[in-house]
Formats: sequence, structure tokens, C-alpha cells
Amino acid sequence: MQAAELLAELSAGEPRSGVELAAGAGVTRAAVWKQIEALRARGVPIEAGGARGYRLPWPVQLLDAARIRAALPTAVAKQLGALEVHWELDSTSSELQRRGAAAADLSMMLAETQSAGRGRRGRRWLSPPGLNIYLSCVKRFDTGFATLSGLSLAMGVIVLRTLAALGIAGAGLKWPNDVLAVAPGNAPGKLAGILVELSGEYQGPCAAIIGIGLNLRLTDALREQAGQPTCDLATLAGGAPPERNRAAAALIAALAEGLRQFEHEGFAAFADEYARHDLLRDQPLRLSGAGGERDGVGHGVDNRGALLLRLPDGGIQRIDSADVTVRRA
Repeated sequence: MQAAELLAELSAGEPRSGVELAAGAGVTRAAVWKQIEALRARGVPIEAGGARGYRLPWPVQLLDAARIRAALPTAVAKQLGALEVHWELDSTSSELQRRGAAAADLSMMLAETQSAGRGRRGRRWLSPPGLNIYLSCVKRFDTGFATLSGLSLAMGVIVLRTLAALGIAGAGLKWPNDVLAVAPGNAPGKLAGILVELSGEYQGPCAAIIGIGLNLRLTDALREQAGQPTCDLATLAGGAPPERNRAAAALIAALAEGLRQFEHEGFAAFADEYARHDLLRDQPLRLSGAGGERDGVGHGVDNRGALLLRLPDGGIQRIDSADVTVRRA
């Protein structure tokens, strides 16, 4: 029995005994226990109920490429390249990078779990199976890198459009590419992370591989491992997040439509939406990076997506580097 098969057996959230699971798979109880422990090590909260057996605290819907594609608007489905769901990848973005030119425009890569999920500035993105969404897509542009200014900010707007389509409110944007949400009584926590990696020619053509991790459910143990405030759709939706395949389809549809819009109109098409959800605007900020620390007040972003910082002397400084860490002062 493999971990994927075991998770599928437990997905309904009903208790299943070790004897039952072993008999159904034609393996020993020890083999079942080994996979239970493997899933627990990856962050899946499998409970043991004595004689009642093993169970998940809630039902889990495994990702299914056919169900995701069927949930897409017809026009969007026709635009897509590949749409693949894997049990495990090192990283969905790394897999698209390995495909290179063979990955068609608007190809979508999803995984139930990642062994080496990547966040901004090389940080690890926790990727427990069955709980969240880990997706990367490739978008090819005839133009060069200079025309892609503000792309990571536009991706944040696209994630918020996804949430709106799912009927979920309460999230905002933190420059340059974090989606944060505020649960009652808590500090703003990371709901989604975005990583944009560019390749190709400076003058064009070029390609962007966009990786998005969206938290649907987080356990207390995962929140502790994250090492920073976090939030999930279950919290924002009163304990009942949208089905994972539905959420994945909504994200893919928003990406396909939004990236076509960005291709033709650039960040200007997203600037007003970004401004409405900008969590740093008019907030006291402290920026730190290779140039040291500086304090100021958030003043929005410019038409290229650079962060604007109002300095104590009244001047405005533009921050282009995503290597800068921004915190509220």
C-alpha cells in the first residue's frame, strides 16, 4: 500500500481499522502502520481511535485532473496547455522548468505534495498532502522582461479574484507577492504565497513560471512549523473551505484570464484592484536589506509595481528589489 492509496482510503473522514485497510490492500498491518506514519510525518493529521481504527478529522478531496478540467469554463479549458496532477513532485515549478520548451503556454502543474516546495528568497513552502493547493503555470510572452514589471503583484490580485469567485472575503495584499488574511483575534497571516521565475531573452521572447501555494486547511502543528503567522480558507469560511478541485479550477480560470489580460494591458489593468487591497498603504513600515534599514510610511505602488515609501522628510522612495524585507514598524 502506498501513501496515496492510504490517503484515498481515509479521505471520507470515517474510521477505518488497520485490519480492514490491510485486508483491502493485501498487505500486512505493519505495512499500513508504516504508511500512516509516513503521512503523519508529512503533516496529515491522522487520528488513532483504538479499536475503531484510523481516521481524518475531516473529509479530504483528492485532486483530480478530469474533475478540475470539467469545472472550468469552456473558453478557459480550450486555452490551456497541459493540466497535470501528480501525487508528489519536488516542486511544481521545478517540474515545469524541466519540461522547458515542451511545456505549452498556460500549462498547469499541480501536486498533492511537494518534497522541496519553494517560497520567496529560497524559503521552504510546507506542502502536506491532501490539505492545500500547490500549483504552477507557465506563461509565454513575445515581449521581454521589461514588459513584465508588476507581474508578481498582478498575481496577488488574481488570487483575490479566485477567492471572490469562491465567495471568500477577508484577504489583502502585502508587497511584493504575499496574500494575507486576518482571522478574528489574530494578526494577519499568510494565506497564499507566490513565486515568479523568469527565463528567456531580455528583449524577448521570455517565459514566466508562476508558482502559487494556497492554504485551504492548516493544522496547529503546521502553523507552528511555518514559523510565521498563517491563515487558511477553512478559517475564513467558518470551518468549511471550498472543495479542493473546485478551488483549483477557480484558481486556474483566474490565472488563464488574468495572464491574458496582463499580456495585453500589463500591470495597469490590475493597479486599481491592487490599491483597494494594499495592506501596506498608509502603514508605518521598516524595510531591511543589503542597504541596511530604513523607516517610512507605505504610499502605495507606482505604475510599474514598485513599492512607494514616504520618508520622514516627506520624500518618496521607490523600492524595486524583491530582496528587501518589509515589516510594519
